[in-house]
Amino acid sequence: MTIRVLIVDDQAMVRDAFSVLLGAQPDIEVVATAEDGAHAVARAEELAPDVVVMDIRMPRLDGIEATRRITARPGSGTRILILTTFTLDEYVYEALRAGAAGFLLKDASGEELAHAVRVVASGDALLTPDVTMRLITEFARVTNEPKRSPGVRIEELTPRETEVLTQVALGLSNTEIAERLIIAEETVKTHVGRILMKLRLRDRTQAAVFTYESGLVVPGTTPR
Repeated sequence: MTIRVLIVDDQAMVRDAFSVLLGAQPDIEVVATAEDGAHAVARAEELAPDVVVMDIRMPRLDGIEATRRITARPGSGTRILILTTFTLDEYVYEALRAGAAGFLLKDASGEELAHAVRVVASGDALLTPDVTMRLITEFARVTNEPKRSPGVRIEELTPRETEVLTQVALGLSNTEIAERLIIAEETVKTHVGRILMKLRLRDRTQAAVFTYESGLVVPGTTPR
């Protein structure tokens, strides 16, 4: 199955380079490019791509608001992969909260870019353990108190689901969680699905962010 991709960046050279890199992949098709967030929202609505490779800093409409608008559309299955310089992009955390599925460094290789697109398109979150702890924990420090959404109660989770959720906060895959908790991988998958449903979350990325915002995990500590 071909993964349809929209590339969004205000620099033409970046758009062209990424288009060439991804276009060379047999399972990926670049259906369009956009030079700013406003254009990205319009193209996403028109083409319904599987993945949007999104820059953050752009004129007219930035990548965070564009991400929020694209993921908020009823029935939208489009996944957002954020482009970042990491050390400079203090807005990445907000992009994750807006619905992004993960992020990728702008200097990533073509192989890393293609892999990231495939991971995001498959429904997984592109958050490795080291990235999760460096990124989410760091930006969660700015929140002085939990930000639970109305009607969302973490108490609805079973003890095992809560345990699985804390592992998701580390960016662990289902296989890694299964090994750590000594349970079947399929069982982990079932738990994750129930967690997302109960907490009304879009994906694993938002689940990871939720653990910090809900107070389940305290920034600066490591879930066991």
